[in-house]
Amino acid sequence: MSIRHARVPIDGHCLHVAESGDPRGRPFLFLHGWPESWRTWTGVMAAAPSDARLIAIDLPGVGASTGAVDGGSKRALASLVHGLVERLGLADLTLVGHDAGGMIAYAYLRHYAAARVVIMNTVIPGLDPWDDVLRDPRVWHFGLHAVPALPEALVRGREREYFDYFYDVLSADPSRITPESRAAHAAAYGTGAALTAGFDLYRALAQDAEDNTACTGPISTPLLYLRGDREGGGTDAYARGFRAAGVRDLTTATIEDAGHFAQEEQPSQVWSRIASFAG
Repeated sequence: MSIRHARVPIDGHCLHVAESGDPRGRPFLFLHGWPESWRTWTGVMAAAPSDARLIAIDLPGVGASTGAVDGGSKRALASLVHGLVERLGLADLTLVGHDAGGMIAYAYLRHYAAARVVIMNTVIPGLDPWDDVLRDPRVWHFGLHAVPALPEALVRGREREYFDYFYDVLSADPSRITPESRAAHAAAYGTGAALTAGFDLYRALAQDAEDNTACTGPISTPLLYLRGDREGGGTDAYARGFRAAGVRDLTTATIEDAGHFAQEEQPSQVWSRIASFAG
């Protein structure tokens, strides 16, 4: 698989864009979460046919993308993604977001037009089961990462060790998150500014919840929600949250033998689900 790299200026930011496939093909735009970089999607991109246009980015301030969004608001990040979509002329777009990238994809779904959206392995702030997730002691890191400056002080210089904890605990089989992938993700957060951009994704969660609950009404854009079957919780509660928020065309599915990082654990299966949904 050949990857084409570019840096695209958008509203004072510069987004690193990694692309494969046919530049004239049907576009799929991938948004990573934390602690990830664009490289989390390489297996999915490799599983796709050569006539599709596969685009993955580093989120602003992470990796080779410069100009972080102050505060990490998902609505503000969705605005930058929309600017990129317009700049690249991505018609008939399938927008795919994992983890915090899924939160951005939901904000995009609410405020901009996409042909279809895929959200993976995340809860949406303000939508059920948001309150239950916040009470779960297994997501202790939400609170830590929201503290100003402290997580940067604790993690700086230890990115690989800290990130490895999450890959190991949240994956069905940690060996599927390869050493090369782990090293690339750690390098993407290897500066203080990049660490802050990552932790700001958590610092914005309260604001994100307010934004999401303030913006209601029917949504006709087709939405696919994917979750690893080893992550726990199933999809039912998430489906109820989306439907209560107004999502009218919802499909849910689980990725077999996968935990939180399904796109790296089972990339072919993830692509198959996305391709089937996109028709």
